[in-house]
Amino acid sequence: MAETKTAKTTKVKSTKVIKKKVKKTVNTGMAFVQSTFNNTIITLTDEAGEVLGQGSPSAVGFKGAKRSTAFAATKAATEVGERVVKKYGLKEVKAFIAGPGAGRNASIKGLDAAGIKITMLVDRTPIPHNGCRPRKIPRK
Repeated sequence: MAETKTAKTTKVKSTKVIKKKVKKTVNTGMAFVQSTFNNTIITLTDEAGEVLGQGSPSAVGFKGAKRSTAFAATKAATEVGERVVKKYGLKEVKAFIAGPGAGRNASIKGLDAAGIKITMLVDRTPIPHNGCRPRKIPRK
């Protein structure tokens, strides 16, 4: 007669390690504004360059030619600023502006309206030293 052996199995209770997210608070950061003729993109980062929030008039709800207006840039900057202030507690930023668009100064006013203090303002618009020929000027 053949003997059958049965293995004894035990259930091991697995425990999951749950890591709590530590709320990141940032006091100072940087604001990058890229303003073109068609749109304005606002990015808020911390001192190391980690993106805290970004937005544009398109994300707020402006479509077509309305995206390029100063009002749209103000609304977008205010919305991004309020979101970052609420989530990270951002208080002051160094602002870096680039591009020739209408939303350059308007976006800074929007950040100010969101409760963010601007400590430094730098214009980083790339200017050619007689490089490529520029685009033709549109007819009026």
